[in-house]
Amino acid sequence: MGNHDLDSSEQQGNLTPYTYYDFSSLPDCFQSWIEQNGNDLVTIFDLEGNIKFISKSVTQWLGFNVEEVVDSKAGEYIHIKDHHKIRSLLGQKPDQTHTTNILVKEKSGRYILMKTIISKKLNPADGKTYILTISQHISDHNMMEEQIMHAEKMTVAGQLAASVAHEIRNPLTSLKGFLQLLQAGIRKEEEYYKIMLEEIEKMESVTSELLFVSKPMTDERTSESLKDMLDDVITLMDTQAKMQSITIRTEIPEGIFIFCDRSQIKQVFINIIKNAIEAMQEGGLLEIRVSRKENRVHIDINDEGPGIPEDVRQKIAEPFFTTKKNGTGLGLMISSQILDKHNGFFEIHPNETIGTTFRLVLPAE
Repeated sequence: MGNHDLDSSEQQGNLTPYTYYDFSSLPDCFQSWIEQNGNDLVTIFDLEGNIKFISKSVTQWLGFNVEEVVDSKAGEYIHIKDHHKIRSLLGQKPDQTHTTNILVKEKSGRYILMKTIISKKLNPADGKTYILTISQHISDHNMMEEQIMHAEKMTVAGQLAASVAHEIRNPLTSLKGFLQLLQAGIRKEEEYYKIMLEEIEKMESVTSELLFVSKPMTDERTSESLKDMLDDVITLMDTQAKMQSITIRTEIPEGIFIFCDRSQIKQVFINIIKNAIEAMQEGGLLEIRVSRKENRVHIDINDEGPGIPEDVRQKIAEPFFTTKKNGTGLGLMISSQILDKHNGFFEIHPNETIGTTFRLVLPAE
C-alpha cells in the first residue's frame, strides 16, 4: 500500500471509477495466483490514491474486508509520517522497484510495521500508470534482527569515536594556534584562512561519517556509486589507521554502481576494514581493490596481519564467535546477512606471503 496526493505532474489523466481498468476482473488464474502465493498483501491503486485492487489477505493482516477497502484512499491506511517517504521514493526513481518499511493501520486503529515493495506499473489495457505494492508483516524475529544490527552499529560507532576524537584534536590545535597569531597581529590572513578552512573541512568530513554510522539502518535501496561509498568509509577509517601506522591504498575505478541500501553496505565496509586495521598491530599497508567481473563486482580488502587459521575461518561468521578481547562476535555475522540480502557474499583468502584478503562479491548494475 502507499500514498496519495501525488504531484499533479505525475498524474496521467483524471481517473474515475468508470474509466479505470477493473483489476477485480483479472482472469481467475491471475487472481488465484495472487491469493495462493504466501500471505503477502497485494495492492494496486491509481496515481490519485484510489485503491483498485487488494488481495484477500487484507482480512488476515488488517481486519478489513476487500469490499471495505476497494475504492477508498490508500493514504487513509498509511501513517502520515510515511506519506512523504513514499512520494520521495517514487519521485527519485520512478522506473525502479523500491523496498521500504511503512506503518499500516489495522481496522482497530492500531498501526503495524510492514515491509513493502513498491513500484509504478503501466497497465496496457487502459494506458494508465498504477502503483503496485506487495507488503509483508515484519515479524518479531525480523525486529529482533534489526535491533541486533543497530546495537552492533552503535558499538562500532562508539569504538570509532575515540580515534576520531584523537584525530580532531590535531586540527583544533592548529586552528587555535592560527587564531592566536591573528590576534597577535601577524599579517598573513589569506594564507592562514586557507589552512584553517582546510582543517575545518577535514573535521566536517570525519564527523559527518561518524554521525552516519550511528544512524539506524534503513531498508531502502537505490543506485549507489561504489567509489563514493568506499571513499566515505575510508575518510572515517583513516583516522584509526594512522594511529596504528597503517597506510590505506586504494584502486577503485569510477563508474561502478550497485543497487543497494547505502547504510547497510557501508556498514559492511566499515566492519571488514575495521577488522583488517585491528589485525595489523605492527602497522603496514592495507589495500582496497575493486574490479568488475561481468555482472559482479569484487571488493578485495587485503591486510598485512598475522592471517586467519583454517579452523577460525570456518567459524568466523558464526554469531558471538570472536578472537578479539573486546569484540562482540556479531560484526561478520551481520555483514554476511546484509550481503546475503543483497544477493552477495564474502570469501576469505590467505595471502601467499602475509595477511588475509577479504573479498566481497555483489551484483553490479
